[in-house]
Amino acid sequence: MADGVLLHGRYQLLELIGRGGMGEVWRARDEALGRRVAVKCLKPLGGQQEESFLRVLRERFRREARVAAGLQHRGITVVHDFGESDGVLYLVMELLEGRNLSELLQAAGPGPLSVGEVIDIAEQVAAALAYTHEQGIVHRDLKPANIMRLTDGTVKICDFGIARLAQGIGLSTKLTSAGMAMGTPHYMSPEQIAGVNVDARSDLYSLGCVLYEIATGAPPFDLGDPWAILIGHRDTPPEPPRALRPELTEGLERFILALLAKDPDERPDDAARMLRELLGQPTPAATGTQLVPRVRREPARLPEWTRGMRVGSRASGSWSLRLAPPDRSAGLTGQWTGMTATVLAHPTTVRRGPSPEHLAVLASRHRAGLSLGRLGRWEEAHEVHSAVAELRREALGELHEETLTSRFEAAYALARLRRWEEALAGLRDTAEARVQVLGAEHQDTLEVVYEVGICLGRLGRPAEALPLYEVLIEAYTRTRGPDHPETLRARHGRGMTLGRLGRWEEALAEAVEVHRARTAALGAEHPHTLVSEREIAVALGWLGRWEEALERFHRVRLVREHVLGASHPDALISRNDEALCLEQLGRGAEAVELYRQVATLRAEDADTA
Repeated sequence: MADGVLLHGRYQLLELIGRGGMGEVWRARDEALGRRVAVKCLKPLGGQQEESFLRVLRERFRREARVAAGLQHRGITVVHDFGESDGVLYLVMELLEGRNLSELLQAAGPGPLSVGEVIDIAEQVAAALAYTHEQGIVHRDLKPANIMRLTDGTVKICDFGIARLAQGIGLSTKLTSAGMAMGTPHYMSPEQIAGVNVDARSDLYSLGCVLYEIATGAPPFDLGDPWAILIGHRDTPPEPPRALRPELTEGLERFILALLAKDPDERPDDAARMLRELLGQPTPAATGTQLVPRVRREPARLPEWTRGMRVGSRASGSWSLRLAPPDRSAGLTGQWTGMTATVLAHPTTVRRGPSPEHLAVLASRHRAGLSLGRLGRWEEAHEVHSAVAELRREALGELHEETLTSRFEAAYALARLRRWEEALAGLRDTAEARVQVLGAEHQDTLEVVYEVGICLGRLGRPAEALPLYEVLIEAYTRTRGPDHPETLRARHGRGMTLGRLGRWEEALAEAVEVHRARTAALGAEHPHTLVSEREIAVALGWLGRWEEALERFHRVRLVREHVLGASHPDALISRNDEALCLEQLGRGAEAVELYRQVATLRAEDADTA
């Protein structure tokens, strides 16, 4: 798209506001009504896409746009029109002047918004949600970046319906019905995390997370590890906001905690009414509503897709961000970047690089490949990353960092497919290139070296893998410290390699030390901690200490079943581990029963798949 373009003979594009992986946002003029509007466009639909996909995309776009256009409330962004012009799907919305809550927090510096502002935002958003929920519409991705505070003080929720469309398109090159939960970990409800159907009460939980953050300066579970965040949402009662900020009113605190109830049934039926009552009455007795959330006795299990989930961004701070915080104009297409020129340097010439649009498309496809991997669709992920790697090589060069990232992801997908020889070749090539471009101790270089070690171990070549782990441990210890997760991961790899070399006493000592450090840093029930405890048990078994091994295997199984569910692959592995131990101890009947349970659970899981 370009300025001056007239969409559908009516909407004159004036100024590009933002650009993202799937399209653009323009400041525009509605020539028919003489008003300024915002126009969000999906990138042109090219002939390379499958026609069946384009038909589904157009229909999905129209359906979700109608949903958004049907919402008429002061607290909801107005959608004026939508359509298709010369292969471009577009959405015409009111032009908002203001900042989203993420930007407001950043502008406030380290710290929360004023108490009065928090209460005002809570009242307005609660009222807007009450309206949309009465229409039977759930947002599913409520977060600070999707809530705008205009210059006149009005608060508006953005991207109803459209958020769902962006998720469907972004998961892969085709629309998918896979059950991957939508949302950002810091603002996801327990039921979203469990991958079950969500309703209006999930939006209320997300609102509670948003209000907690703007009231205290940090989300309720402000943890650097994605797994810890998910477990926090599911199992841990949030610290009362007034413990972090005493000047908050009691009524506001009770309201936020009510929204953050783990059980959806314990969240308020009418959040807007509850807030009004609480602000007027300091005690909860008159509301007739349960205000203090209770932890569920039977927590929902974490589904398989959570294993690869990354933290994502929270509104305040930048400690977990790989990308810039979302632009307020981003809603339709996710992360947006400003208009920046790309210039490539050559030893003899300087030339303008590929267009930002082309690079944005490649970035979108790269993210689609990552999503396919998180869904376990590694064949498709490998195809996507291989294609993107070649296109990035042509556009950016053989040794460009983005090209190398795609080459790494393609090789990593091969490893997940257990095509170890091919994966090893690709990883070694990438490692050599990263050493040349980034240096031997750059994080990205060390990441590839670690995966090379994994492949060598799988190929039965532990003697070649061991020195790689020694290099990793030395580099990480010097640059990040002895108890950093990356250092411990490298030490874990060394311990496994020592075992493969038959050096089980050394392997046991390494596993014990890594388990101790991970317990202190991550907690006893973190999956990495449990993996280390399992390695202790494996080493004990190889040393003939089966009673001690059984105790360890049994504990790992119980924790995995509690956290993941009995039918999760890791929990089933633990049952098999325990059964093997029982066999070695001559307790054959108990072992047979465990094997039978594994077979039954796998059959049940296959029936429900």
